[in-house]
Amino acid sequence: MKRITIIMMLLTVATYVFSSVGSTPPPEGSADERIILTPPPPHEPRVNCAKVFGLRPGSECRFLVATSGDRPMTFSAKGLPKGLYINKETGLVSGRTSRRGEYAVVMTATNALGSDQRTVRFKVGDEIALTPPMGWNSWNCWGKTVSQERVMASTRAMRDKGLINYGWTYINIDDGWQGIRGGRHNAIQPNKKFPDIKGLADSIHDMGLKMGIYSTAWVITFAGHIGSTCPNADGTYPWITKGNHNDIYKLVTDDDPTGDRASWRHHYYGDYSFTDNDARQWAEWGVDYLKYDWYPNDYDHVEEMNVSLRKQKRDIVYSLSGICLYSLAPAWARLTNCFRTTGDITDSWTSLLSIGFNGQQHWTGFNGPGHWADPDMLIVGMVGWGDKLHPTRLTPDEQYTHISLWALLAAPMLIGCDIAQMDDFTLSLLCNREVNDIDQDPLGVQAYPVKVDGDRQTWVKQLEDGSLAVGLFNLGEDSTTVGFAPKDFGILGEVTVRDVWRQQDVAAIKHTERFECRLPKHGCRLLLLRPKDCKSYINYPGQKGWPNHKG
Repeated sequence: MKRITIIMMLLTVATYVFSSVGSTPPPEGSADERIILTPPPPHEPRVNCAKVFGLRPGSECRFLVATSGDRPMTFSAKGLPKGLYINKETGLVSGRTSRRGEYAVVMTATNALGSDQRTVRFKVGDEIALTPPMGWNSWNCWGKTVSQERVMASTRAMRDKGLINYGWTYINIDDGWQGIRGGRHNAIQPNKKFPDIKGLADSIHDMGLKMGIYSTAWVITFAGHIGSTCPNADGTYPWITKGNHNDIYKLVTDDDPTGDRASWRHHYYGDYSFTDNDARQWAEWGVDYLKYDWYPNDYDHVEEMNVSLRKQKRDIVYSLSGICLYSLAPAWARLTNCFRTTGDITDSWTSLLSIGFNGQQHWTGFNGPGHWADPDMLIVGMVGWGDKLHPTRLTPDEQYTHISLWALLAAPMLIGCDIAQMDDFTLSLLCNREVNDIDQDPLGVQAYPVKVDGDRQTWVKQLEDGSLAVGLFNLGEDSTTVGFAPKDFGILGEVTVRDVWRQQDVAAIKHTERFECRLPKHGCRLLLLRPKDCKSYINYPGQKGWPNHKG
């Protein structure tokens, strides 16, 4: 019986392989099937961290060599700059260095079954966030009901479910943590839902992760909490001194006595700025990421927070939220690490279609290492913006389209669901090493739609190693065939076509031959094209960042 079972398994694999090779591989699956395409990871070590890391001189370094595989595992690093060290048991690189420069560090992970290596370029200089941030944000699941307990639950789940082993790093607290000003910096202090925010940061760091926080340039946030500017020089807010707030210092008004929403009358800039105060407090707590949120974002207040953050001896990723004005795109790229290009995303095909496919290509020239166009958070898993969570309304095909497009866009990848309730299908979307490598590619080029034929779109992204990532999308309501010839992308010679989700080579074709696949409605195919000889590239007009390939 055992032998028959093995034979049947081999026949199943063979059938899949042969059906996937050639010009017409099968569709990704119908909209009502939760097909897991990502293969299970091997038990041997597989290093999955980003291939480049930015660090400012003198700042505290925290870089985890994210690695999947069986534990226990040991780690080593060859070539670290003086002052940085690796924990051999956890793979966490820490310390401080003042030596500017670029260092090729060979990271090695070893367990009882084998070892794996990846070279990571440590760039000690002025730029951080050299790849798009990957992590979690509290808003799309907990909304204003976020609490320290819920943040810690997500932190433990990030570790326990293995997301930490694939480069997921940030645990970001969104709106709802703020109390009143105080402390030795007269900075925003946490409300009673966060009894020990410094202890929370320490716990997050102890797990090898990083912590983010939220504020606004207005006197009050969208959810009704105090911001980083104030109408009074002493840092007091009129509605708080008058008692127009609830037990967590959230604004309540006559027209909204429950405090369920902030009054737009309070969305203005205060005469007095406390950005220095707040930045000092965040650095003292150990904050690694700031989401700064209001609309419309203006140059002066964006620059002011940039200056306040740069005064700190801590690398804090600066993420601008609200809908950033395209007319000021050069400023956002210079002053911030991430800048929101859209309104808030919701878990619907209409929202995904509008935000992902209508306008992101216009930001291509401003996207790159250290500054990333942000189309908002991921809408997979259990979401809800409060206490009542529900499974995402995106179909499985739409979820594959969602993650594939964000990876091609080199977008910040922030999980928006309750990680503790994450199922195997959602984990498979987020723990595919090859998909994440496309998003985290060191070249930092954003994909561009090279062909739009009605509801059929083809997006292409250049990668540092000379490969091309190609996304084939069907945005229509009926299944359709989408394809290309490599010459369409400026490639000559032989090309290997790899299915990225399945992590499998599916064809070897000449540049004149056509590769086609059948896609279900709202479905996609994410592919990697590897020319046999990188010298076979010809110049591709209109594309930013085409590398000087040396074969």
